Amino acid sequence: MNFIDIITIILLISASALCIALIFYLAKITSSVKAMQEDLNKISSKINPLIENVSDLTEKISTITEDAKGQIQTSKNIVHSVKDRVDTILSLEERVRGGIEGPLMTLVTNFRAIANGLNTFLSNFKK
Repeated sequence: MNFIDIITIILLISASALCIALIFYLAKITSSVKAMQEDLNKISSKINPLIENVSDLTEKISTITEDAKGQIQTSKNIVHSVKDRVDTILSLEERVRGGIEGPLMTLVTNFRAIANGLNTFLSNFKK
């Protein structure tokens, strides 16, 4: 055997060893990928109900929000209605006061004048 044949045999044995190592590591990589795929399937099966629950929760929150908006709008309408009625009552009160105040003050002034006149008459009558 010459030197080239020995090197060729060594290279073939090395290539065979590398192929065996490559097959071994590919088997490990394949099992790791399968384990990752199983883990992802488990996670996926657990995430789907979670996503459905979040979707239901979102719908319920939207419904509650819409109901709250309706209640707030109703409250605003009630407050506005009460404000309008109070303004109407205050306006009526001012008109009544304005309509009564002038004649009432005149009546009070007349009563005072009559009282003063009676006092003067009685004081002069007693003398």
